[in-house]
Amino acid sequence: MNYLDIDNWNRKQHFEHFSKLEDPYFGITANVEVTNVFNKSKLQKESFFAMYLHDCLKALNKVENFKYRIVKDNKVAISDVLHASATIARADNTFGFSFINFSEDFKTFNQNFLNEKERILNSTDLFPPINSDDCIYCSALPWVSFTGHKEPNSGQKNESIPKLAFGKIFKENTKIMMPVAISVNHALVDGYHIGLFFEEYQRQLDKNT
Repeated sequence: MNYLDIDNWNRKQHFEHFSKLEDPYFGITANVEVTNVFNKSKLQKESFFAMYLHDCLKALNKVENFKYRIVKDNKVAISDVLHASATIARADNTFGFSFINFSEDFKTFNQNFLNEKERILNSTDLFPPINSDDCIYCSALPWVSFTGHKEPNSGQKNESIPKLAFGKIFKENTKIMMPVAISVNHALVDGYHIGLFFEEYQRQLDKNT
């Protein structure tokens, strides 16, 4: 496990300040264009969710601050790769938490997604058998094109896993848009890093031609 050198971090004071807050999380909601990935998913008969989640993870993995986790003794561990703990719905309108291992290769990632989906659909378990902090929490809310969103907070002092939600797609002229909410611990991530994520996420989504 690698750890951040906090004493020589240019955000040391920011980290110390926000770490003391009762709720250091902040979040924003922004729309991304998903026209290309939506059309590609229909053409290839692949899961739209799996495709845009894969692009999301590719983007998050390119911004190092999203890999930071506050651990014991207020140290900051650096994850090598971010995976996805996504909610997957069942026919009875409940859901289970998945743990989908990331791969740059979509076919591999999609198979990991399908394996977790099958496990959840054939069980009543809420939690996956294997879990870790080197992930992001995410949910799809395909019923509402929301303009704001609030994630649950465990209240644990060192909670630092980014949380995302994906909303219902909608038309904007000829474009297909999707709201994306992201919530992060301000001790580790600033608005600048969220901006980098959205820029890279859109770039990944646009590559689906």
